[in-house]
Amino acid sequence: MAETLSLPATSMVNAALPAPRSQVLRNVALAVVGSLLIIAAAKVKVPFWPVPMTLQTLAVLGLGAAYGARLGAATVALYIAYGLAGLPVFTNTPPVAAGPLYLLGPTGGFLIGFVVAAAIAGWAGSRGASLLRLAGGVVLAEIVLMAFGFAWLALGAQMASGATGIGFAKAWAAGVLPFLLGDLIKAALAASLVGAGWSVLKRRG
Repeated sequence: MAETLSLPATSMVNAALPAPRSQVLRNVALAVVGSLLIIAAAKVKVPFWPVPMTLQTLAVLGLGAAYGARLGAATVALYIAYGLAGLPVFTNTPPVAAGPLYLLGPTGGFLIGFVVAAAIAGWAGSRGASLLRLAGGVVLAEIVLMAFGFAWLALGAQMASGATGIGFAKAWAAGVLPFLLGDLIKAALAASLVGAGWSVLKRRG
């Protein structure tokens, strides 16, 4: 547990909140706070064209870039663990029931992709990273997230009709294309917020 939640010295949160002698309690607290933020973001629906969007991707990418790869991924994994335990933390719960079977549904690939995306964003947001690496890394995290969700929706998702997957064309049209603009905006916003955070820390010395 301590190894999993150990923060690299290069993360923004580590620079802003220097750890006591033992980092474990501090990192557990950060993971809990971050997971609660993801829950809140999953439940906020923002009117947007062509479909409403939640703030969940913004929270995942922003927390990953601020927390670092390991703690960012662990925080998202903690959030998913709540849902696997039956807590209604996912965007569609309720009316859909949470629990292990939820990951077999249409959004399961996106949820797993959140963990990988947070890790990539954490690498991109480390101390000394250029603006290009930060922005490019967050966009890469978004692409990987979409790839996980797209592949699962197309090939593996267990649908209410009993079908397995909906095929590549339908998965692109229903699960990716309507969300591209909104998610690119959220990725840009996450990179901007983390970049601004590092600028503030540098001015503080």
